[in-house]
Amino acid sequence: MKIEVTAFPRTSQGKGASRRLRTTGRVPGVIYGAGVDAQSVEFDHKALLRHLKLEAFHASILDLTVEGKKDRVLLRDFQMHPFKEQVQHVDFQRVDPKKKIHMAVPLHFMNAEIAPGVKLGKGVVQHIINELQIQCLPDHLPEFIEVDLKDLELGHSLHVSDLKLPQGVEPMSKLKADNPSVVTVQVPKEVAVEEEAAAPVTEITGQTPEAAAAAAAGDKKDGDKKPAEKK
Repeated sequence: MKIEVTAFPRTSQGKGASRRLRTTGRVPGVIYGAGVDAQSVEFDHKALLRHLKLEAFHASILDLTVEGKKDRVLLRDFQMHPFKEQVQHVDFQRVDPKKKIHMAVPLHFMNAEIAPGVKLGKGVVQHIINELQIQCLPDHLPEFIEVDLKDLELGHSLHVSDLKLPQGVEPMSKLKADNPSVVTVQVPKEVAVEEEAAAPVTEITGQTPEAAAAAAAGDKKDGDKKPAEKK
């Protein structure tokens, strides 16, 4: 998915200038990286907010244009107002096509409804990791990574090493070494508690079957006796 972003040169600096800029429907920002001096820019707030609501905008190489000059960039950071739907600041990093980049790429989980642990075991899929930290060259950057759950059994998990990554893409070295769980299928706690509560309870008295039968018969005889009449 190709996403194009338009920025405009920004000359005024400082907190006061940024506040005044926001009141006009603009967002202050910076473009940096690739051995080029950082450039202060501004963006149209409405257009930028629409982009930020796209998942691909956060994990794709973007085409950013400033006064006719185009750069390939990554979204690296943005700040939002504490309670308003207002973007306060945004940072973009230029990319070098020959240098690997580090990104957090979203995971898309597929076929959960036909996983044996769900369909047959009545388990629930639990996402442990929803995005994966990867490294790759810019041209190999995927918008997302698919995680196929069609063979996942009840009580089993998929780990980072089980994921099928696109060509040229690999997890960060720490993730590769730790190999944490990504997703699992487990019986819901509520169901497990209910099943445990519903399990039959056998009382152990230490009596032999014959003694237990005799005691039961004695109880019955005592119950058949009529109460003594009062004189």
